Amino acid sequence: MSLMSIARALPDPVKNAIKATRSTTGLALVRLFSSTGFLASLYYCFVSREFDREHRAVLLGRLNFARRMQSKGENDAFLRRNVHRLEKGLIMRPRRPTFAEDYIGPTVRCFADAAQAGIVNGQQRWANDVLTDYFSAVGNTPRIDSARQAFAGTQRDDDNRCVPYPHSQLPECPVSYDELMVLFRRRRSVRWYQDKPVSSELLEQAVRAAALAPSACNRQPFRFYISNGKEKAAEVAKCAGGTAGFHDNLPCVIAVVGDLGCYPEARDRHVVYIDGSLAAMQLMLALESLGLSSCSINWPDVEERERQLAKILGLAYHERTVMLLAVGYADPTGGIPYSDKKTETDLIVYN
Repeated sequence: MSLMSIARALPDPVKNAIKATRSTTGLALVRLFSSTGFLASLYYCFVSREFDREHRAVLLGRLNFARRMQSKGENDAFLRRNVHRLEKGLIMRPRRPTFAEDYIGPTVRCFADAAQAGIVNGQQRWANDVLTDYFSAVGNTPRIDSARQAFAGTQRDDDNRCVPYPHSQLPECPVSYDELMVLFRRRRSVRWYQDKPVSSELLEQAVRAAALAPSACNRQPFRFYISNGKEKAAEVAKCAGGTAGFHDNLPCVIAVVGDLGCYPEARDRHVVYIDGSLAAMQLMLALESLGLSSCSINWPDVEERERQLAKILGLAYHERTVMLLAVGYADPTGGIPYSDKKTETDLIVYN
């Protein structure tokens, strides 16, 4: 007889006593090992291995970043971050006569490597225009002059230059607070959908809107893995906890996946979750405006499920799932949990 069978055969009082003892012992260990950072590290080395995947994923992400830096191509995250830093320097009040000396050389080299590789996209146009304005604005120092000589950008005189602009050029906001609140109230977690396919065109429209979400240094370290169709959607949704009973009803599931290969330092390991969540929220609101409902599906860090989803989606080890989103046309008869929300009084702390 297996241990599992023996455990099932035990009377409830015995089971409850074992659970209580295990809980008390576990809490005592947590109390002991939480007293210092060193002991906490020992706890997650010898008592619990729950952070093993994150540790390895962060290291592999840093290694992936280094490999991208060594390759003669486009290091997307590095170039995005540094061009954004240049933009912030250009809009500074007062603007310093020289800035970015410590990273302007590597930025120009990264831009040039991508240009030599024949990469022509929005990022390259943006980098070209910002670098052009940067070299026109800053003074002379040996490092800046060296980078200026190496920069072989193109001066563009059209009206679509990708450079900082005054706030007054933003379009007028056509949505009132009350209208926005209607959209927020409509965006509910929907679990029951019509048996109706979701068009790729609408999904692409929603992603276009999500791409405008704020992102730390504009790195946008995430992608949306779309499983469109009930069979594919169910396969992915089953990997998550809390979907039993409704995963076969989902017409489409989107996995929001962060890329730890966008960072050279472990200190930035949580940015994929921040940026991915900001984009996911904007995506859900965009879907709602297009007549599609959604449901964010929690993605806890469980090793078996991480491996399962990584195999289905073909994820690298340094790519971490932020969350799953169910998407489809809501069944008008499907139930919506009331889900009482906290008020501003509960949430605001003035200091």
